[in-house]
Amino acid sequence: MPKLNDASVGSVVTVQKLESTGILRERMLALGLTKGAKVEVIRKGPSGDPTLFCIRGAMIALRNEESSLIAVQI
Repeated sequence: MPKLNDASVGSVVTVQKLESTGILRERMLALGLTKGAKVEVIRKGPSGDPTLFCIRGAMIALRNEESSLIAVQI
């Protein structure tokens, strides 16, 4: 299953599953990264990290190590 960090800039993907645990999982859920949520990839940083996403109307920057824990449907 593709991960959020695989999505290209400008694409809109749907969250399928969070593979994170503990505090990081709680943080992701608090940011609105729940199953079925639509996430738009806005832009990547100069070195490709972090990436800026639009999640439920909020702009959120996630590092590649965090976005690789989010399974999506492209």
